[in-house]
Amino acid sequence: MKRLSKLVNTRIGFFALLVFLFWIKTLIAYFTDFKLGAQGLVQYLIVLINPLGTTLLLFGLAFYFKRSRFFYPVLMGIDIANTLLLYLNVIYYREFTDFMTIATMTGYSKVNQGLSGSSLALTNLHDVFYWLDIVVILLLMLFRKIKFDPRAFSHRLAFAFTSVSLVVCGLNLMVAEMDRPQLLGRTFDRVYIVKYLGLDAFTGYDLVKSEHVSQMRKSATKSQLKTVEKFTKEHYAAPNKKLFGIAKGRNVIVIHLESFQQFLIDKKINGQEVTPFLNSLYHGQDTYAFSNFFNQVGQGKTSDAENMLETSTYGLSQGSLFATLGNDNTFQAAPAILKQRAGYTSAVFHGNVASFWNRNNVYKNLGYQYFFDASYFDTSGDKATGYGLKDKLLFADSIKYLQHLQQPFYVKYLTVTNHFPFDLDDEDKDSNFTTTNTGSSTVDNYFVTAHYLDQSLQEFFSYLDKTGLAKKSIIMIYGDHYGISNSENKNLASVLGKNADDWSDFDNVQMQRVPLMFVIPGSGGHGGIYSTYGGEIDVLPTLLHLLGISTKRYIQFGTDLFSSQHDQVVALRNQDFVTPKYTSISGKIYLNSTGKLAKLTKQEKKQLRADQKKVSEELALSDSLNEKNLLRFYHPKGFKTVNPKDYNYANGLQKEKKIEKSKGIQSTSIFSKNNDKTTTDSYSTNAPEQGHSATSSNRIKITNPDGNGN
Repeated sequence: MKRLSKLVNTRIGFFALLVFLFWIKTLIAYFTDFKLGAQGLVQYLIVLINPLGTTLLLFGLAFYFKRSRFFYPVLMGIDIANTLLLYLNVIYYREFTDFMTIATMTGYSKVNQGLSGSSLALTNLHDVFYWLDIVVILLLMLFRKIKFDPRAFSHRLAFAFTSVSLVVCGLNLMVAEMDRPQLLGRTFDRVYIVKYLGLDAFTGYDLVKSEHVSQMRKSATKSQLKTVEKFTKEHYAAPNKKLFGIAKGRNVIVIHLESFQQFLIDKKINGQEVTPFLNSLYHGQDTYAFSNFFNQVGQGKTSDAENMLETSTYGLSQGSLFATLGNDNTFQAAPAILKQRAGYTSAVFHGNVASFWNRNNVYKNLGYQYFFDASYFDTSGDKATGYGLKDKLLFADSIKYLQHLQQPFYVKYLTVTNHFPFDLDDEDKDSNFTTTNTGSSTVDNYFVTAHYLDQSLQEFFSYLDKTGLAKKSIIMIYGDHYGISNSENKNLASVLGKNADDWSDFDNVQMQRVPLMFVIPGSGGHGGIYSTYGGEIDVLPTLLHLLGISTKRYIQFGTDLFSSQHDQVVALRNQDFVTPKYTSISGKIYLNSTGKLAKLTKQEKKQLRADQKKVSEELALSDSLNEKNLLRFYHPKGFKTVNPKDYNYANGLQKEKKIEKSKGIQSTSIFSKNNDKTTTDSYSTNAPEQGHSATSSNRIKITNPDGNGN
């Protein structure tokens, strides 16, 4: 003890003590509050060491102060400030399952929508350990049990210590990038950055990113919007008169088919249909389906797809728009448009944590009124995969929330079970379905999880039919992006009747087709399968026109798929493109009918150069619109800019019921229309995990595993 006391009375000893104690506090937060989801030895080692580099760097700044009367207060001040940052994130995470950004810290007088008022309820008994060491050390210093060491470090030694700290940070980043490539370039969840680099590094990264965005947006002017506006107005496509308003006033139910590709439709394995129910919908007389509909996502994967479907603007060339710019971007999105133009209530049902892809913040900017994430469902035991609640349970357990929404509503279901690596518990597999035997577990399992997803949809549609909700709704079904990656496509080739040795880049692009169906029960049976070429950017204007809402006043890069003026040049995020006749890949032109390089006439070359110019311009203008937040300058007639402070996703069920009560006999919810009786008993599922009801206060978190999707 004497040796320890003697060591602590030196500057380096006191410094080491504070670093050690802060490291312990950080680990307490990591493993008790943040639940970072570390998997495997490497990730656990990274979590253990990632606080050290930035802590050494920040605390080491005190060594530049030679006088002890400055050194000790500065070091303690850094410790207290860093502890405050850590603890505020602990409190914030307990409420929002997310970390505080610079925008959160500076943009609100209180920590985001009343968090300060509920801080006491969010405290835990072990919180005392975040502050106990500081109180004890300050008391020991006050009673001179810890003495100030007058011996100072030279600036040369202080600089050397800073250099060593930076090396430690660099080694941490190198190991993190080895385990998680493109960690900073493709950020889709802040949890990942904290897990790999630490909370201080995340805060620093967010500060740099925020400053970059801030400078770019400060330099933006209203005049820059004119080029974007001119382009979209010139490419506007008038609606199809026969279909305009065919679904007017109906509820909108959007079903997101995770990683679901078009080739699954009508596909048989060992004589069995992989997706028999979706096949029946695809060929149904009330379904308007598209066979040449392409995903157009970039690094943002699912979040890019959501952005395109909600806003008809593209994702970014690098990273995720949701994750990098979504906090304070101005959107003119489907939930807000439908609310303001036709009185729609909006909600999202998703069995993953709210922070994934920054949805808990972006959805507010889009204008979503409710977000029922993992905290609203029982995700314990084997009810969830790594990416959230299994699909059958998501649909079944959502009914208790869906039935209390005021109609008409616009709701989105984000399924997750058909997600890489396509794992499914044996109890969930259909014993009558036998998958392929390609030698690739990814390919073989893909058909199993797709089959499960198909069964999930059938159960949900059965509920819609039983309750009469189907005929009051338009159900839009879409695939967000590929499930089988280019690296696995050759293993898939034989299943598709192709030769793996002949597989080419052209084939990879053709595999980017995903389903798009508009199911409108009772609409007259005039549906069909359209061969029109289009992409996710075209969905919003198409849907709005079906609902009888003109899109001419909005800035949208897509065009109505049913319009005779629809632009069939499908831009891919990497600037390749597809047309009904040609596919352009890195400047090489392939003929779609043969898959071979095309021999072009001068006129065809000229047209394709024009197409390429248009694609490049379209993507660049969309990037400019979003990166500079130019929509803040655009005020279409009748549209009120969304204020994210108007939305809080806590206690969703209670809010729904409160509205029902206040409306009384004017309430239009399913529950009210059913004479205030629940419709949950109309839902039937064969999910083996079913049986335990969740409560709206359940706060179970899902671990976000590493993978190549979402």
